[in-house]
Amino acid sequence: MSGFYDHMLIRSLELMSALLIFVIGLFLLWILILFILDVTQTRQAIRRNYPVIGRFRYLFEHLGKFFRQYFFAGDREELPFNRAQRTWVYRAAKDLDSTIPFGSTRNLLVPGTVYFVNCPFPTLDEDATPAEPVVIGPHCEQPYAAPSFFNISAMSFGAISKPAVRALSRGARMANCWLNTGEGGLSSYHLEGDCDLVFQIGTAKYGVRNERGELDEQRLREIAAQPRVRMFELKLSQGAKPGKGGILPAAKVTPEIAAIRGIPAHQDSISPNRHAEINSVGDLLDMIEHIRLLTGKPVGFKTVIGFSGWLTDLFTEIHLRGIESAPDFITVDGAEGGTGAAPMSLADNMGLPLREALPLVVDRLIEMDLRDRIRVIASGKLINPTDVAWALCVGADFVTSARGFMFALGCIQALQCNRDTCPTGITTHNPRLQKGLDPRLKSVRVRNYVHNVVHEVGVIAHSCGVASPRMLRRQHARIVVADGTSVSLADLHPEPVATPPARSRQARTG
Repeated sequence: MSGFYDHMLIRSLELMSALLIFVIGLFLLWILILFILDVTQTRQAIRRNYPVIGRFRYLFEHLGKFFRQYFFAGDREELPFNRAQRTWVYRAAKDLDSTIPFGSTRNLLVPGTVYFVNCPFPTLDEDATPAEPVVIGPHCEQPYAAPSFFNISAMSFGAISKPAVRALSRGARMANCWLNTGEGGLSSYHLEGDCDLVFQIGTAKYGVRNERGELDEQRLREIAAQPRVRMFELKLSQGAKPGKGGILPAAKVTPEIAAIRGIPAHQDSISPNRHAEINSVGDLLDMIEHIRLLTGKPVGFKTVIGFSGWLTDLFTEIHLRGIESAPDFITVDGAEGGTGAAPMSLADNMGLPLREALPLVVDRLIEMDLRDRIRVIASGKLINPTDVAWALCVGADFVTSARGFMFALGCIQALQCNRDTCPTGITTHNPRLQKGLDPRLKSVRVRNYVHNVVHEVGVIAHSCGVASPRMLRRQHARIVVADGTSVSLADLHPEPVATPPARSRQARTG
């Protein structure tokens, strides 16, 4: 019997040896193939001069950003969002304790840092009041009393996945905030959550276009007939790529997405860089009025501020036509805004950051006596309570965020948005990757994120001595300047006196 076991052991060792030799042979053959491929190709000098070994250079270059993110970068060092910013959102979305020990890790002397001015006698909890709804479009047939000052910014179905849209829609309903559809049209997944929706009309008119790419009025009326569609937003430009239309690569244009947009499937979806019908401020007001008459709902536009003289022309034209002709809101997107895909030259260098653009727009509205008529929505890298509170201090009526809600859904900043390979299922249409995103669980995190942002902005407001976040003003914030000291936001951006053009007053009284 022992001889049998000895024989089996020897046989097993022989098989293992043969298998090992086979594996080593395959490995050597693979190395040889790579060697031949590298020395014969001419596209990459490193691979040609250092065959096989040179490939590690490209591997390490690819992996470097992930190693920096998880092992080497400090909590406050990364871009576009550092670990401290992301961690706060993750904890807020999970409704976990967001307090920190031992003091802030933020360098408070860096120019641009915001301080809030605490009051010696802060507001007591029993004296605090919740933020009241703000009416948008008072001259419309169906004005919108927007309940939340913090809302979900534009992310189209296509740029993000089906389960992501479902989670955002359900979460927005639970949080009582609005969800912007983005320029990709209205899907059943937006509607199934029964939340308030802002329908964005991009330059390609996706979802409301005819076969020639023009605005389809009948389809627009059908969209407006949806009771949950509360407003319409004309997208003129967005922060990451002003002057460039939307970019959705062919890999993400599924038949379902193509049908909703009204375009061919499996082809790059490239939007024009502007609306063909809008070539002047007069054209813009004409389009806004046309959509408002067709839908009966508030209409505004989203833009990045660069050259700002056109705002004066726009506001002057509004006074000449009458205050009812004004857009019901303006969404100011900072140059730091995000997108799934953008040319680096535009993302890095085009347009004004929100820190400069938002006070510019608010001040111009005040100067032209239109501040009470036109609501201002701030957008662009505002994901933490301090960011939102700053925007309210400057004069924004509402704040919207896209990437903050992506973090709430589980985004790990893998930087795969422009591909169909998002590991968290948020920006991919690969069913295998999408199954990791549970809309029911993530919708709760969306709700938690909104509630915690609103709560902590309220904490800031109460520390400043006001009863509600909407009562924050410029004197409640200070900005660190070049020498490391701070100046009041009210001094840095003093609010102007309303001086509408004399001819506008004649137009209104005549």
